[in-house]
Amino acid sequence: METRITKLLGIEYPIIQGGMAWVANANLSANVSKAGGIGFIGAANAPGEWVRSEIRKAREITDKPIGVNIMLLSQYVDEVVQVVVEEKVAAVTTGAGNPAKYMQQWKDAGIKVIPVVASVALAKMMQRAGADAVVAEGMESGGHIGDSTTMALLPQVVDAVDIPVIAAGGIGDGRGMAAALMMGAEAVQIGTRFIVASESTVSQAYKDRVIAAKDIDSVVTGRSTGHPVRSLRNEMTRQYLEMEKNGVPFEELELLTLGALRKAVVEGDVKMGTVMAGQIAGLIKKEQTCEEIVKELMSEARQVIEDRYAKFVG
Repeated sequence: METRITKLLGIEYPIIQGGMAWVANANLSANVSKAGGIGFIGAANAPGEWVRSEIRKAREITDKPIGVNIMLLSQYVDEVVQVVVEEKVAAVTTGAGNPAKYMQQWKDAGIKVIPVVASVALAKMMQRAGADAVVAEGMESGGHIGDSTTMALLPQVVDAVDIPVIAAGGIGDGRGMAAALMMGAEAVQIGTRFIVASESTVSQAYKDRVIAAKDIDSVVTGRSTGHPVRSLRNEMTRQYLEMEKNGVPFEELELLTLGALRKAVVEGDVKMGTVMAGQIAGLIKKEQTCEEIVKELMSEARQVIEDRYAKFVG
């Protein structure tokens, strides 16, 4: 399945693994790339040398293209920007800020720049700044979210820009992938499903919680603070929402979640940790290898497209 994204990134399948903080390390990212998609190491708030180490570990696993997701609000952002240039990664995705000041530096190094956007206005701004593509991410996704759903946001972004658009948020199987492609996306970004990949090094408790999730288990905290985050319901989210309801100051809310993602991912504390996952978690029923996930997504998407075409054309 060739699209402008597969040609742009030199990959076999139009499947991008989301650069999830604490989750998307060298092992997961390299194995997604090895399977024919492209994996992105989540730099999060890590120092530049940690990112360099992960890039090099990934290259020991595969010679396929590897990317890095850069959180632009990180205190280490300038270090990480320099590291990806020196290591000549294939692409960067960006979030939590405007990457315009770094755009030329990356492009001079031959790195493809793909900002994550949650609005048409931001997508247009990124195109003007020189982005090679954008990820249109709907509020169904896990972690930090915007206001628009994927189905509403995606076609509007596709219509607004000339560069390729990658769909993200609420996509976990071939049906979702086929729907995104039909709305004009040229690839999909998958996060939650790759959390439970065999090569994912997150705690088994985290994986089990995602696999056991029902359709109503997703919740958004932080709406009152202007920093909404989607995760799975647990004791921490219950306390957080109660505190929000009672008008507890932002500083106290932040203390509750300080280090909470690491608690869940690394320590397996799915009671007081932040179990970030998208609304699609209810569809995920088993742990599979990255290769099995990628191949299944492609097979299902092709079958759905063929079946629907045959049904409506007759």
